[in-house]
Amino acid sequence: MSMTRQPSLIDLQIMWNRLIAVVGEQAEVLIRTAFSPIVRECGDISAGIFDLQGRMLAQAVTGTPGHVNSMAESVKHFLRHFPIETMREGDAYITNDPWMGTGHLNDFVITTPAFHKGRLVGLFSCTSHLMDIGGLGNGPEATDVFMEGLYIPMLKLIDRGTVNETLMAMIRANTRLPVDTEGDTYSLAACNDVGVRALQAMMEEFGIDTLEPLADYIITRSREAVLAEIAKLPKGSWRYSMTADGYDHPLTLSATLTISEAGIHVDYTGTSPAVRRGINVPLAYATAYTVFGLGCIVSAQIPNNAGSLAPLTVSAPPGCVLNAPKPAPVSTRHVLGQMLPDMVFGCLRQALPGRVPAEGTSCLWNVTVRGERPDQAGPNHGYALTITTNGGTGGRPGLDGLSATAFPSGVQGTPVEIAELQSPLMFWRKELRPGSGGAGETRGGLGQIMEIVNTDDAPFELLAAFDRIDHPPRGQMGGGDGAPGYVGLGNGTVLRGKGLQLIPPGETLVLMTPGGAGLGDPARRDPALVSQDVRNGLV
Repeated sequence: MSMTRQPSLIDLQIMWNRLIAVVGEQAEVLIRTAFSPIVRECGDISAGIFDLQGRMLAQAVTGTPGHVNSMAESVKHFLRHFPIETMREGDAYITNDPWMGTGHLNDFVITTPAFHKGRLVGLFSCTSHLMDIGGLGNGPEATDVFMEGLYIPMLKLIDRGTVNETLMAMIRANTRLPVDTEGDTYSLAACNDVGVRALQAMMEEFGIDTLEPLADYIITRSREAVLAEIAKLPKGSWRYSMTADGYDHPLTLSATLTISEAGIHVDYTGTSPAVRRGINVPLAYATAYTVFGLGCIVSAQIPNNAGSLAPLTVSAPPGCVLNAPKPAPVSTRHVLGQMLPDMVFGCLRQALPGRVPAEGTSCLWNVTVRGERPDQAGPNHGYALTITTNGGTGGRPGLDGLSATAFPSGVQGTPVEIAELQSPLMFWRKELRPGSGGAGETRGGLGQIMEIVNTDDAPFELLAAFDRIDHPPRGQMGGGDGAPGYVGLGNGTVLRGKGLQLIPPGETLVLMTPGGAGLGDPARRDPALVSQDVRNGLV
């Protein structure tokens, strides 16, 4: 098909869909070639294509909002450091700067210029979570970002096809898992290369030499579509607050959401100050999950790109825990950052009754462990593993909450078999937690009960970063609260929700993830659903 005329609306729509397919292929290459189980098995990634202004045109459907929506801004930082006139075919750039990337050092972002017929036409960018980049590891113990691991500024990873071997040597030398970390870095670069080739094939097929008309069409149509949805909403401001467990003291999250003709703005004035442990959140990550929460309610059917994101804006006072400045520790920024869709929902529930779910677990209950493997051959130093799990989501209008589901992150749970292959841990129990969902006209989703045995002769380290233990999900509109989370040992010892703790050899780690909260008066619940829950052992 040769485009010898101005593209029609149908042409542009077909090419838009094709771009989404291109980045879908990019994402699949990343997942299938990754070394880290959290990428290979759980899909903790993002992948997307950008125009030469740094505007995100399409994102892969798979991936986490924290990666996708913060990566959307990171490309603009790459363009500041590497102007487009300096880019050459075969180049690739890298960073894990939390304030210019996706919020913490364990995420590498790689951006690759895409050339077609010798001309720069776009940029591919991708992110994935690496299991270990040195330092204190992926836990909240550090008191500044420099303790959290290897910090890579904006650097050129590949120069016209030649890998920066000095940088790769630095990366290998600063991780407990040099094989995995090097492999994941090449996996990121490779998926961008596949994206470039797929884009070239698309442009050849449609006979186009530039993405500019398509980019303008995508951005304009998406922005207009979101503004049309916002026009249907009531105008005004609504407030909501939440208490999170924090590290060693509770923290307040406070939001004011304002809907106007120009868009929706969320401001976090009133939120607690940043703390001295790694649960702080860079503003880019706070923005990413805030606008995702808005999109779930306001524009769920509109593709995610720079145009659809433009009417959704976020602010937070500098120095608060949701806008922590460098060098604040930010390793487990997901603990608070993933609460922010619930904050948005709390505001929108007042403006749009009947459209918004109750609070859920929200923050991932990742079981991050680390230990030695004396029998291990090869360059890796022991094991470091994050086992992704979650609790229940809140009751929804007309539907119960989802059980053991990672909302809003979207990552899949780590298969037990993979965790047992990667470490000396043995799962004795992993099942739904009966009665953990809050009662309501629609009940909250259930959490999980897990019993994990240390089969090794040595202790392993638990890098705990759990929340919703002291402050579980709250029921709404008469619904009941979800069950609080629990972390302990099989002997009855209660463990802290956050911080590095040793699990002795032969001991059992017991986790109970929180349940989602209920929505609406439980007395109005359909009796048939109550009977069904009892039959299924859910309550």
